Amino acid sequence: MHLEFTPEDRDFRAIVREFIDGNLPADIAARVHARMPLGKDDFTRWQRILHDRGWGVPAWPREFGGAGWTPIQQYIFEEECADAGAPMQLPFGPKMVGPVIMAFGNDFQLERFLPGIASGEDWWCQGFSEPGAGSDLASLKMRAERVSGPDGGHYLVNGQKTWTTYAHYADWIFCLVRTRSDGRPQEGISFLLVDMKTPGVSVRPIVMLDGGHEINEVWFENVEVPAGNLVGDENRGWTYAKFLLDQERTDIARVGRSKAALKYLKTIARRELDGGRPLIENQRFRDRIAQVEIELMALEITNLRALCTMARKRAPGPEPSLLKLKGSEIEQMLSELMMRALGHRSIPRVEGSIDANQPGEPIHSDFAAPLSGNYFNCRKTSIYGGSNEIQRNIISRMILGL
Repeated sequence: MHLEFTPEDRDFRAIVREFIDGNLPADIAARVHARMPLGKDDFTRWQRILHDRGWGVPAWPREFGGAGWTPIQQYIFEEECADAGAPMQLPFGPKMVGPVIMAFGNDFQLERFLPGIASGEDWWCQGFSEPGAGSDLASLKMRAERVSGPDGGHYLVNGQKTWTTYAHYADWIFCLVRTRSDGRPQEGISFLLVDMKTPGVSVRPIVMLDGGHEINEVWFENVEVPAGNLVGDENRGWTYAKFLLDQERTDIARVGRSKAALKYLKTIARRELDGGRPLIENQRFRDRIAQVEIELMALEITNLRALCTMARKRAPGPEPSLLKLKGSEIEQMLSELMMRALGHRSIPRVEGSIDANQPGEPIHSDFAAPLSGNYFNCRKTSIYGGSNEIQRNIISRMILGL
């Protein structure tokens, strides 16, 4: 099975490739290809470059500052970026809170927040998971109590969020908070935008198994949030969260990134290491590569179908859950096979570097790469965005009515 693009799509791909070749900083591309950790400056530099070209938020409509691209153009862009070694555009602003604000926010929120998301000036993080409220997100307990006052008053927020990716870099966090305790748990949740510089917000690092600092705990102690930072209606946050999670789960497919990883896997599997035969000559290992490649081709078709459905403003069916489920499994399979292909040369982490802003000297070469660290990190992909077990339940209900 092969995808055939139109002549217009092929012309668009050539434009994207030429731009990336001429504008992607070489030091950033080298770090991405070497599987090295990236710092805030790496992400924001690339976002500014894209924004200056008008490509900062390619999926957004033009009236909101986006490029207004078709789903196929967005796919081509992300595929070319992945192949060239560009950093992944972090989804928290452009693909999560941005679309929620566009769909449910008021005029003030549109004017205040969308430009900073598009330019990369404002860095966002996601405040959903809590201790005891991960896959069962509706059981969240972080409270926001409405306090009357001038200019609409404010919310007094208390509680904790966890596993918050890049919260130590973030300017803003979008949170699900409990604003009502009676009734069904889903009916008492609101969607709140919080300035990370507000007194009472504190961030505590969680150092991962590979030695990296990417995720955090975020604590809120009597944090005053203007009532104008409530998105949509109070106690309707669960509806907005489901809208956001459909966006997130589709994005987790990461077909372009997985295709680049597959290409890298084949490259290292063809190497002769330690005087031995290339691993690609091992029939069992070659069969595993073929299996993951076939599944990736099927995922690609499903991804494009889901994007086209969403572009036609139709409610997505089970596709976002399918994409999240298979996309995370494929990413995990590729991380395992890359680690196995490099064997003992697959090091766990960059020694002496926990903060990605201080990566030290790259360890990657023809003979070593931090692929076991990448393997550890990829274990989480089947959990975030809704665990794969939850996705199977959603798929069974939507397709089989179970």
